[in-house]
Amino acid sequence: MGNRLFQEARKAVMNAKQAASEQADHAAEAIAIAKNALSSAYAHSNVAEKAQLRQLQEELEQLK
Repeated sequence: MGNRLFQEARKAVMNAKQAASEQADHAAEAIAIAKNALSSAYAHSNVAEKAQLRQLQEELEQLK
């Protein structure tokens, strides 16, 4: 099944990117949710997942 927290973090970043691109009112909230998801996932991930999470973090930072 894979790492559930990793999957949730990836989905949260996708949602944040979509909200930001649409300039939605909830974009800031979506970004905050994604940051929390990334943090939780990072603590419970293997080396390969951590590398992907760092990439997702960089994408999230570009939304600010």
